[in-house]
Amino acid sequence: MTSFSRMIQRTAAVLCIFPAGLAGCKANGKESPSAGGQPPFMSAVASAPPQTSDDAPPPEKTGGFDGKRAFAQVAKQVSFGPRPSGSEAIAKLQDYIQSDLSSYGCKVEADDFHADTPIGRLPMKNIVAKIPGEKPGMIVLATHYDTARSARDPRTGEVHPMPTFVGADDAGSSTGVMLELARSLCPKRERYAVWITFFDGEEAMHDWSDTDSRYGSREMAARLSTSGDIKKIKAFLLADIVGGRNARFLREESSTPALVDLVWTAAAKLGYSNIFLKDATSAQDDHDSFLKRGVPSVDVIGDFLNNGYWHTPQDSLDKISAKTLAITGHVFLETIKQLQAK
Repeated sequence: MTSFSRMIQRTAAVLCIFPAGLAGCKANGKESPSAGGQPPFMSAVASAPPQTSDDAPPPEKTGGFDGKRAFAQVAKQVSFGPRPSGSEAIAKLQDYIQSDLSSYGCKVEADDFHADTPIGRLPMKNIVAKIPGEKPGMIVLATHYDTARSARDPRTGEVHPMPTFVGADDAGSSTGVMLELARSLCPKRERYAVWITFFDGEEAMHDWSDTDSRYGSREMAARLSTSGDIKKIKAFLLADIVGGRNARFLREESSTPALVDLVWTAAAKLGYSNIFLKDATSAQDDHDSFLKRGVPSVDVIGDFLNNGYWHTPQDSLDKISAKTLAITGHVFLETIKQLQAK
């Protein structure tokens, strides 16, 4: 990668944080069961586009991770419509996430808090599935599940509202991956505890900055720091924008090098070096909240700057590939396996 292209990526990484005004990197809804005894979320597949060449490999070839189920989870989220922090739609999604995690036998905890934002004080909620371990220490997996309210036009610098933005890739894809990982991991008990965390408020409410973005991850990192539990985190693994049909993953430069190496080595071992590339990028994201407190952290994020739909209304379900979701989940499972062995 040339120095010029790297400069462009860094610039866009700053834009990546424009959520709600610059989207970030970057309510009790009950679900009725579907026919045929299928899990409720599977009904969302009916409106999903055909996957043909994007079909996921069978779970037995991806460590048990089911890419089609992950795709259905993305479709379910999109069915709620735009899901910015504080909205009725995100409240319905929160109920769904908690219910779905509980159905897998996960111990689920929710942290309800209020955040002071440029558009007022908003209710937010972090959701954590906690899987106990046999020894001290924990591995934290994370995603954000809110969608951007608006985005900045990089050409004019103007912020434009996005009332129809459903964020299939940002943040539907990573949330779908984490829900499917929970289904696989919650029944297990391994050496170290695993926390699967769903952050609210990653996207900015008006214009991305250190104070207007990453509300959920900043809240959790502060709480864990106060309790002293942050010292127990062996590794923090973040996923964001991980479902695109033509996704490519670049090594995020601010992430902990040893963790980046671990993830990329796992991907190479599994035969995914054509997707997990050696080139570098820079992104401001939820991992920053933990890096600043000394936690080894990695951001596994797709090359959003070049996908053609990042922070635009075109980030819709047709952009998502069950195959890419399966690859991402497989890499996470292998990385967790390596961390559990340390």
